[in-house]
Amino acid sequence: MHLPPDSKLDTLAVHGRSASDPLARKKAHDAVPTPIVCSATYTFGSTAELRDHFEGRADREEYGRYGNPTVRSAERAIAALEGAEDAALFASGMAAITTLLFAVLKAGDHVVLTRDVYRRTRQFVTATLSKFGVESTLVDPGDLAALESSIIPGRTRLVFTELPTNPYLRVVDLDAVSAIVRRTRGVKLVVDATFATPVNLRALERGAHLVVHSCTKYLAGHNDVLAGAIAGDENLVSLVRDVRGVLGSVLDPHAAFLVERGMKTLALRVRTQNESGARVAAFLSSHPAVQSVFHPSLASHPDHEVAKRLLRGFGGVVSFRVRGDLETTSRFIDHCRLATIAPSLGGTETLIEQVALMSYYGLSTEDRLALGIPEDLVRLSVGIEDVEDIIADLDRALRAAVVCAEVA
Repeated sequence: MHLPPDSKLDTLAVHGRSASDPLARKKAHDAVPTPIVCSATYTFGSTAELRDHFEGRADREEYGRYGNPTVRSAERAIAALEGAEDAALFASGMAAITTLLFAVLKAGDHVVLTRDVYRRTRQFVTATLSKFGVESTLVDPGDLAALESSIIPGRTRLVFTELPTNPYLRVVDLDAVSAIVRRTRGVKLVVDATFATPVNLRALERGAHLVVHSCTKYLAGHNDVLAGAIAGDENLVSLVRDVRGVLGSVLDPHAAFLVERGMKTLALRVRTQNESGARVAAFLSSHPAVQSVFHPSLASHPDHEVAKRLLRGFGGVVSFRVRGDLETTSRFIDHCRLATIAPSLGGTETLIEQVALMSYYGLSTEDRLALGIPEDLVRLSVGIEDVEDIIADLDRALRAAVVCAEVA
């Protein structure tokens, strides 16, 4: 199938694999979905075929740690959604990030991180890569002057940012960051766009060199698979893919099948979650039991104007602070019937968590506050249920928690 070059994202989500993909041209038993090829190794009919493979004349696989037809099909689908030259899949979002950082950084290099990137990304850079001689600087996402002054010519190799961020949904001015990065030779811009998805943001079109996704979240979208991806410049992706083959952070074919299947409904799901997220945020912002709400759709959000310019939708994650202490907030969450207590986000089900307990349970109150995590902070990942049901569930639980607090 040859798609018209101006095909829209909804079409790419369903049919976005390259027409040169062997699985797209000839599928097992003429199946519509991509078949799951469960093979750890692949045969060669002759030494001539082996030579053709190693000398680049044959598009085929050799060994499962280096590639798989089902995985390649899903990779091409992600590349199509991002408008990228290539993409590579990994066993998890963190596997994608750590493999990428190992591939492009070496001892003596320097990386700049916006301060509220995913905490495990920050931890890997500051606690693990530092042991290998890689230095780092953390800057606030809205402080462009600090970001620019943190770049060390000749040493800084990466600027790594995320948007929207977790849990406060900050939206860095990607146009401005890209302009800063491209003024210094040799620096690459990496954007973790897990929360945005290609539906709301195509980061490569805004100047990023690579975009990262935890496919576990919105791309797969059903809370049933772990996977991660990078997409972007073909040479960079190839470099990271080679390191993936050494580290073994590969994605299995069944997981790749689930990711590709999930992406077929990505645009439909995300647009629903965009709309529901904005409605939930508006509802919560006027609720007497809620003291503050963080969602880019709200004029009160510090990055509202930037988000309007950069994003095609504001996303399905809403964070907010309940009026009350740790126990009041816990009671509210326990009274929810539709929203399910669970980590992660981006799936079809509405998930809720008290951030201090789910992600920072082992820290003291003081340590949490030092990281900007109050005990009354809640993160809600809006699913695809009817938004009126979601709002009614939140309202009922908030009122019940307030009553319990007053009785206590």
